[in-house]
Amino acid sequence: MDGTTDSPMVAGSGVTPQTYRDAMARLAGHVHVVTTAGPAGISGFTAIAVASVSDDPPTLLVCLNRKSANGGLIEANGVFAINALPAGAEALAETFAGRRGLAGAARFGAGSWIAMQTGSPILDTALASFDCRLVEAKAMATHTILIGRVEAVRFGAEGPALAYFARAYRTIPL
Repeated sequence: MDGTTDSPMVAGSGVTPQTYRDAMARLAGHVHVVTTAGPAGISGFTAIAVASVSDDPPTLLVCLNRKSANGGLIEANGVFAINALPAGAEALAETFAGRRGLAGAARFGAGSWIAMQTGSPILDTALASFDCRLVEAKAMATHTILIGRVEAVRFGAEGPALAYFARAYRTIPL
């Protein structure tokens, strides 16, 4: 590599939030619905920022905007589930992203839901679901990082996955 480029470069601490978001739009991510249920209530949200932390013990993380009421519910309930969406679940993703005018329990009118070990709603059609107990919630800038120990896993039917790339839903084929 000779260090030349045909595209503009943005470096250093001058990276604006918009520049960062534009660059992040070039990273594909699996679309998930994260849910919680318990004494504080039932709710859920759509998330792309989900990652494995460890396989021993099985631990996941999800990032949630701190303005969302879902963070307080998850912290109060102490549990959450991560449901990996299959291709074709765009309407469900939009519902849980808050773009259909529904909130809280009303969002669960879309899809078929079951409960597992923690009681968090598990989507019957999810490719995989991870039922988690919250072990830490860490504030980081505009978001909260929710770290959960996986208490149970459910496998759904195999099939293509729903992803988000270039600000649009995409299908990842098998």
